[in-house]
Amino acid sequence: MTAQIIDTGTQQLLCEIEDRVATITLNRPDARNALSDELTPALRQMIKECGSSDKVGALLITGTGTAFCAGGDVKGMGGQSTKSEMTREEKVERLKVRQRTLTGALRAVRKPTIAALPGPAAGAGLSIALACDIRFASDSAFVSTGYARVGLSGDYGIAWLLTQLIGTAKARELLYSAAKIDAEECLRLGLVNQLFPDDTLMPESRKYCTTLANGPAVTLQYMKDNLDDAVNMDFLTCLDSEAERLVETAQTEDHKEAVRAFIEKRTPNFKGR
Repeated sequence: MTAQIIDTGTQQLLCEIEDRVATITLNRPDARNALSDELTPALRQMIKECGSSDKVGALLITGTGTAFCAGGDVKGMGGQSTKSEMTREEKVERLKVRQRTLTGALRAVRKPTIAALPGPAAGAGLSIALACDIRFASDSAFVSTGYARVGLSGDYGIAWLLTQLIGTAKARELLYSAAKIDAEECLRLGLVNQLFPDDTLMPESRKYCTTLANGPAVTLQYMKDNLDDAVNMDFLTCLDSEAERLVETAQTEDHKEAVRAFIEKRTPNFKGR
């Protein structure tokens, strides 16, 4: 299948759709794919478009070269005249909107989202990776919260995302220290799901994404709802929601096709409905 190239409006962000996988690539290799006033709005737009597109079954986010995303562009911090002219309240509201439309929007996507880390993910770049459902990393990758090194407390949900994933004690350690955590330690802590050699990271990530993208879309959406509820609601409420969603998925064409395929001992051909 030929990949469909999506116009992101900037060369700092690339996007293509192939076999129902939208691969979104941060493309500032000279700056370790750090976020910028050109890249970040395009990323927000691609998350929104791909997250709602019927042509997309899964999102794969990665970075060009040997980095995933270094976070904010430190060299540009503190020197932006537009920011300096804003009041404190305006700055807070601006950041609230930016956060909700990036990591907030990424977590809200009702399709599988996967981050593939060819190298370091730091600061807000780590937040983006953590906001995805699953993370794969190359053997040479590492992560760092990074914020303490530049005297910032953290944004884009880093504290919540880390705490949910690895617990409050370890989250505090990683935030306070801003230490570099290598790939093996990331795997041990549960920050990433799998490690791959550098040269097989993207082929393996795409293979995994393709399987999910062509799976039972409604079922995966409800699974994601169940999993989100599990970290926000009590057990009995989750039980009730699971019951409602299971009955809904039992009515889908994909469920009926899966039952037929099981009986006929073949691979199901899901249609996403």
